[in-house]
Amino acid sequence: MIRKYDGKIVLPDGSEYPGCRFGAREDRVCELVFNTSMVGYQEIVSDPSYTGQLVVMTYPIIGNYGVTDEDYETKIPTIGGLVVREYNDIPSNFRYTKTLSEILEDYNIPAIEGVDTRKLTRAIRDEGSCKALLTSRDVPVEEALERLRDTQLRRDQVPQVSCKKRWYARTSNHRHTVVAVDCGIKLNIVRSLNQRGCNVTVVPYDTSAQVIEDMEPDGVFLSNGPGDPEDVAPVIELVRRLRGKFPIFGICLGHQMIALAYGGQTYKLKFGHRGGNHPVKNLATGRLEITSQNHSYAVDARSLAGTGLEVTHVNLLDNTVEGLRCPADRVFSVQYHPESAPGPQDSGYLFDQFIAMMEEGKRHA
Repeated sequence: MIRKYDGKIVLPDGSEYPGCRFGAREDRVCELVFNTSMVGYQEIVSDPSYTGQLVVMTYPIIGNYGVTDEDYETKIPTIGGLVVREYNDIPSNFRYTKTLSEILEDYNIPAIEGVDTRKLTRAIRDEGSCKALLTSRDVPVEEALERLRDTQLRRDQVPQVSCKKRWYARTSNHRHTVVAVDCGIKLNIVRSLNQRGCNVTVVPYDTSAQVIEDMEPDGVFLSNGPGDPEDVAPVIELVRRLRGKFPIFGICLGHQMIALAYGGQTYKLKFGHRGGNHPVKNLATGRLEITSQNHSYAVDARSLAGTGLEVTHVNLLDNTVEGLRCPADRVFSVQYHPESAPGPQDSGYLFDQFIAMMEEGKRHA
């Protein structure tokens, strides 16, 4: 099928990347980022951490296995948009229930194919993440640049994606109860805890420490989520009030907020880490883990002196901090996603580590 080049992406330097639009036919200004995963586009589209971001997929063919009801990471996707080299609208997969384009239309998410994604990825790598406009090809570049200048990216993304009231995910013959603070939680995190015998109560990001203490959980989990961790002051304060009282496990944004709560600092990476192929070294075991990542910010290792936090994992590509712990407070975290679907699955032991902490807490209660 011949598709019409009816869309384009415009960057702040005036460069234009033409392509064919699919999904929702809506113009959108977003932060432009890239993802190096070879599979898992449905999980990426439905991951709340991509809220408001225009994601360039470096793998060339997207859509070839469709979308499956059981594989969503959130019920309502909030990704800003999708950029691909080649879109396949005729999936080959016995599990698929809709095409990717149908899902994007359902949730008003614009997308574009036929783009030179190699060139665009190199531009992001060399110049860093930036604002970008996905629009019609007939929009003059002067008008596009004006729209880019006049549009401010949202900073209230966690309130946008966090649940508005608590909800429950129970499992049979549960052994532990976990309160998960929702900053944009991926559903596979909840599934991973359920599979290990945990009843999970998911609460809004601004739930008070007293409310969580009154629930008497065995452990507290801090979720992933979008945006700058410094914007999520309620959760940073929550960590300060709950540390030492319950085992606490944080992933991604949760990892960054733990660092801030202990007095550390974070900074924005040039183009972030996004993809399922990042090598991380476990400093305790020397083991190398291949990990899935999705974040724009990192913990500043130099800021951790005197905080009581120890670095447990490092990224072998750029030596950024990938894991932290405070044994005295039973707090630990990782920057990457041990629950990542469809993989890799090298780091699932971290959930077992959380379970062991809760069991130890019960023995000494």
